Amino acid sequence: MRFTVLALDYDGTVARDGVLDPDVRRAIAEVRERGLTVAFVTGRILDDLRRVAGDLSFVDAVIAENGAVVAFPTTGYSRVLGTPVPRRFVDDLHRRGVPIVTGQCVVEADACHAHAVLDSIRALELPYVIIFNRGRLMALPTGVNKANGFREALRTLRLSAHNAIAIGDAENDHDLLEYCELGVAVEWGSAALQARADEVLRGQGPSAVAAYIRQAAAQPRLSPSRVGRRQLLLGRDQDGRTFSLAVRGRNLLVAGDPRSGKSWVAGLLCEQLIQHGYSVCVIDPEGDYTGLDTLPGVVLLGGGRVEPTARELRTALRYPDVNVVVDLSQMPHAEKWSYIPSLLAGITRMRHANGIPHRVILDEAHYLLYEDGAGSFLDLELAGYTLVTYQPSRLHPDLLNAMEAIVVTRLTDNRELDALTPWCGENGERRTILRTLRLSEAAVLPATEEAGGRLTVVELAARITPHVRHREKYIDVPVPAMRGFVFTKDGKPTGVEARTLREFVTAVTSQPTAAFAGHLRRGDFSRWFSHVFGDTVLSDAVHDIEEQFRIGRIADAGDALAKAVRSRYELDTEEES
Repeated sequence: MRFTVLALDYDGTVARDGVLDPDVRRAIAEVRERGLTVAFVTGRILDDLRRVAGDLSFVDAVIAENGAVVAFPTTGYSRVLGTPVPRRFVDDLHRRGVPIVTGQCVVEADACHAHAVLDSIRALELPYVIIFNRGRLMALPTGVNKANGFREALRTLRLSAHNAIAIGDAENDHDLLEYCELGVAVEWGSAALQARADEVLRGQGPSAVAAYIRQAAAQPRLSPSRVGRRQLLLGRDQDGRTFSLAVRGRNLLVAGDPRSGKSWVAGLLCEQLIQHGYSVCVIDPEGDYTGLDTLPGVVLLGGGRVEPTARELRTALRYPDVNVVVDLSQMPHAEKWSYIPSLLAGITRMRHANGIPHRVILDEAHYLLYEDGAGSFLDLELAGYTLVTYQPSRLHPDLLNAMEAIVVTRLTDNRELDALTPWCGENGERRTILRTLRLSEAAVLPATEEAGGRLTVVELAARITPHVRHREKYIDVPVPAMRGFVFTKDGKPTGVEARTLREFVTAVTSQPTAAFAGHLRRGDFSRWFSHVFGDTVLSDAVHDIEEQFRIGRIADAGDALAKAVRSRYELDTEEES
């Protein structure tokens, strides 16, 4: 993920005794010049922050009163998210002798008065909670916290917390650091916060934050040093333990034989990314991911013979909580693969502008990413790509080398296994495992961090959306050469082969039935449709034709076979000719 948003606690993090560190102010100006959005997220009352920091227009947003007030200094717009402080609460605290400071929603006091404040809340039956901030406490309406206030600011700005770094120092920063993609605790602050944070910013005080801000802004992507709090459940390993992949913005390869479950695995990971609130864009050449539209926030584009426009894609991805599936299954094979490079280039521009979408999934990647310069369609430094293919050997070496995590479903072709040797090793036992994986299994290669240097076989978790396999994908998309149909006569190849349905129809209608009579008698065609395409309906229909031929009821089987295929798939007869 790209770093586009910075959330800063104020007191103790970038300021001491209310005074903002001068170098932090300069660093904020520098990163805003580079297009980053900066927000203060503080427990202070807004007017009090203005008093100590001056004109706040040097940041884009201020979340004050620990999340109760959201303000945008450059426009003057502000919004109160909590309920006003009840007068009876203030009066009761005064009667108890508690010195307080009140804001629009917050009541502040010294932490030593916690018991008295709590007793007042209980006596008055108020829906309030107490939050500590070092030596101070804040009483706030239930549900008001820094994370929720920051969420409202991001929603207004059309930005995502998954592109955000939050830096804080105290107890009231826990929810903010948890909410943002990268939560950073300063070394001079709360030990408990440091234990929960993704990173600890080393140093002796606020001046160290400036250097960290500049360093983070110079990186091409936001990547936590720890494995990460957000996990994508893949399934259970052979010891029955849950196995998950951390959301790290890495480049991921999913490889395996046709019909071995590659796109099913990719869809499983997509579901969870969407549930975590990441923005996902799926480039779906064969229509295998359209079932994701049952999840909230998923938009389907395409689905016809004309590609979606760049404007349609930009419009769909205006908001960071929107996910897009670009369905290209109905486009002619050659046209879709000439269109996808421009689609990827447009997505890259959007990701550079605002960090959205967070992850891009490209299925059937071998059709595009095989030539020198193929990486120009992608931004491999920014990462966040999932490539899905049954032919990893065809991917350009630079792309293979950029893969940081690899999941494999059943893979039987030696050439494809050879392509994965750098990640799996020259290990015969591992190859055997990959060849014999069941449809419900996948293997995580040793080079993937979570695998710990081992080949880890995982029983895949259940999915919550339907996995769609479009029958139309087989019209022009060729199956691997080893799965193509080779026509023979008297045991010798005739030179006619079929790797797509269109090629099959052309083959059986352009030669006499006698040329493939042996295949009809042996039932070769029905077995091919069943084993290679997994289409039992067509296989049964072709089996009936083969049986009718064997008993002499059909003399010209070519037309009957072509009719069976056409009745199941939408072949354009003009294109066939």
